[in-house]
Amino acid sequence: MVISGRIAECCAILPEIFQSSKKKGKMQKIIIYRIFTMIVILFAGLAQADDLKALFDQVEQLKLERNGYILGAALNNGQMKTAKDNPVESSSKDTFKFKDKNLYVVAQKTSNRVLVMYEQFEAAPQKEIQSLIGDLYMSFDDPTVLAHDKVVYWAYTKKGKISSKEFDSARRDKKKLTILATVKCISDINITEKVKESEPAIGQVYYIISSDPILKLFQDQLQSNRM
Repeated sequence: MVISGRIAECCAILPEIFQSSKKKGKMQKIIIYRIFTMIVILFAGLAQADDLKALFDQVEQLKLERNGYILGAALNNGQMKTAKDNPVESSSKDTFKFKDKNLYVVAQKTSNRVLVMYEQFEAAPQKEIQSLIGDLYMSFDDPTVLAHDKVVYWAYTKKGKISSKEFDSARRDKKKLTILATVKCISDINITEKVKESEPAIGQVYYIISSDPILKLFQDQLQSNRM
C-alpha cells in the first residue's frame, strides 16, 4: 500500500531528524517530535480511510438490500432527497440519519454510504411479525441461525451467506468465521407459533442490517481524527 510506504519512509528518517535535533535546543526538539507525530497520525488516518473504503466496497458487493437501499452503497439522488426531507437526529456528527416509511437509514456524511438500516415496531400483532419475518426470508433466503423461535440471524463473509450447516460445522470444530455483515431480527414473542385469532399475541420486533467490521473501523477512524 502506498500510504504504508510513506509511513515507513517517515519512520526511516526519524533517527536522522533526532540526530540533527541534538545540536539544537530543547524546544526545537519538542517541536520536531510533535511535527513528526502529527505526520504519522495523518498518514495513519489516511490508511484507515483507505481500509474503510475497501470494506464498504466488499459489503456493497453482498447486495444486502431493503427498499432500494444497499448496505455499504452510496445513496442515489432520490434517496438523498428522501434523507433531506425526512431527517432523524443522529448520535454522531459524522453521520446522518433519516426515515423512509418504516425504514431507518444511517449513512456516513463524507461518502453518503449506508452504515446501518433497521426497522422497529413496539406493539406489533404476531401476524404482522410473522409477515415481516416472511419478507426477510424472501429477501435473504434461509437464515444462518434460528434460535429460540425468537431470533433470526443471517451472517455473511465476503464470499456470501453462511449456511446453517456451515455455521454449525464451524461452531462444532471451533473454527472462527470472518463475518463481514449480518441481518439480525429479534422478536419478544414466538415467531413460529400458530396465531390464535381469538387471542392474538402482541410484541416488539426489530431487525438491523449492518457490518461490525465497518462500524468498528468507522469508530476507530473517528477517535483517531479527534487526537
